[in-house]
Amino acid sequence: MNDSEEHIASPAIRASDAERDRVEAQLQHHYAVGRLTLPELEERVVAAYEARTREQLHALLRDLPSEVEKPASPPHAIDSRLLIVLLCVSPPAALVYWVISQRSVRRRDPRPQALEGAHEHGGLC
Repeated sequence: MNDSEEHIASPAIRASDAERDRVEAQLQHHYAVGRLTLPELEERVVAAYEARTREQLHALLRDLPSEVEKPASPPHAIDSRLLIVLLCVSPPAALVYWVISQRSVRRRDPRPQALEGAHEHGGLC
């Protein structure tokens, strides 16, 4: 087997600084959600910055879930407590918050609510 065939069989792709930074960010996330202890985090971050290949970086994340958990979707209704506080502190801000909340609800459900009842009863009037 010559050198070029050996290189193809076991590619050791060098890691970049950006890849090391991404691994550190993922490790920080897993620490924040409780999957790693502080000593484990410190040990893995040091190893990430000492890693020379992508395989060494992947080994640091191998026992952790690969996908970062997505945050829950925003609620469909407005936060009434926030609206009350805004009404007390700054009524114009409360109005803006309410209008923006209503627009986001309409984007999720483009069919106007007034027409829903009309369709059920067979007409607009």
